[in-house]
Amino acid sequence: MKENVVKNKSFGFAVRIVRLYQYLCEQKKEFVLSKQLLRSGTSVGAMVREAEHAETKNDFKHKLAIAQKEINETIYWLELLKETDYLTLEQFESINADAIEIIKLITAIIKSTKNNIING
Repeated sequence: MKENVVKNKSFGFAVRIVRLYQYLCEQKKEFVLSKQLLRSGTSVGAMVREAEHAETKNDFKHKLAIAQKEINETIYWLELLKETDYLTLEQFESINADAIEIIKLITAIIKSTKNNIING
């Protein structure tokens, strides 16, 4: 069975987001921004999982488009946490690199799916 890279990476990313949320709440006593980060960061993998069992190609593309929006929102919250000194540059760069990799994967899959819908 072929490995689903975006599924695995988005799940691993969700685990990192949960751990970051725990750190922000326990160590930094930050509860508002971190909750937003938790919601968007964990929903990426959930939408990828939903796309895995989509009913149609358009449904698949739609669910991945939502995942793309969620990872983009997550990047926003990470940038905001960095700029407000809740995350160090090193912490930010580590998790942001994962987010950028995931958004690139999702975008490539969406483009490929659009081409298959148009040409197929």
